[in-house]
Amino acid sequence: MSVIVKNLTYIYDEGMPFASKAIDDISFEIKDNDFVGLIGHTGSGKSTLIQHLNGLLKPSSGEIIVNGFNITDKDLNLTEIRKRVGIVFQYPEYQLFEETVEKDIAFGPGNLGLDEEEISKRVRKSMEAVGLDYETYKSPFDLSGGQKRRVAIAGVIAMNPEVLILDEPTAGLDPGGRDEIFNLIKKLHRDNNITIILSSHSMDDMAKLAQTIIVMNHGKIEFMGTPREVFTSHADKLREIGLDVPQVLELATKLRNKGFDIRPDVLTVEEIKDEILKVMRGRKKC
Repeated sequence: MSVIVKNLTYIYDEGMPFASKAIDDISFEIKDNDFVGLIGHTGSGKSTLIQHLNGLLKPSSGEIIVNGFNITDKDLNLTEIRKRVGIVFQYPEYQLFEETVEKDIAFGPGNLGLDEEEISKRVRKSMEAVGLDYETYKSPFDLSGGQKRRVAIAGVIAMNPEVLILDEPTAGLDPGGRDEIFNLIKKLHRDNNITIILSSHSMDDMAKLAQTIIVMNHGKIEFMGTPREVFTSHADKLREIGLDVPQVLELATKLRNKGFDIRPDVLTVEEIKDEILKVMRGRKKC
């Protein structure tokens, strides 16, 4: 569903001597069913923005509208926000606390006042969505790190959110576990008609996964656009503010500096492979 942010400002310790502006009058729109990559250095305001999108923080000024519903209304019950926006924090397995997988996933829907039949239906559906095919009575604490995160994500999905926010969901996982979670997120986006907002420090994964990139810097939005627009047009500025660019783009730059005719906007492994093969074929003809 669409997310509209209007003139959002947040000041920590507002009115105090050491007040600081974490978000500085930002406005943007995320379209229905978009997959957004949110990036920014430490202190950029990225985490503060995420907490506003889920209602954990109320803005100093401005508003956030999700599918026509103003979630920044100061009198709004948090339960109403949770029905629309779900969030998976870093190390979500630390949020697990029930004795079985089923009970943990059922906790959120249970707080919505649903009947047992509907809760059970949502648990089964969310488990299928994240690929949890083992017994529901198994303890979540007996699972691997990647599987625990699947349980945590399933618990959020069971709330049927219109927007799903994931804050560094692969932090601490090995490469296999990271790929597993990112493939799961892609599947959720494809199969559930849900808007995804993903925060990650992996520019390579952002380039592959996201349809829109938002770059935050010192509480403001530095850039917003497609991955190709952001990474290829603003690579120098990204490095200047302390962010990486995808490794494929770095490789393409180094090859061009060595005289190879590689186009400047390659982002994926397949694209750089095609460019290198094209150069090699051209040299064989000479």
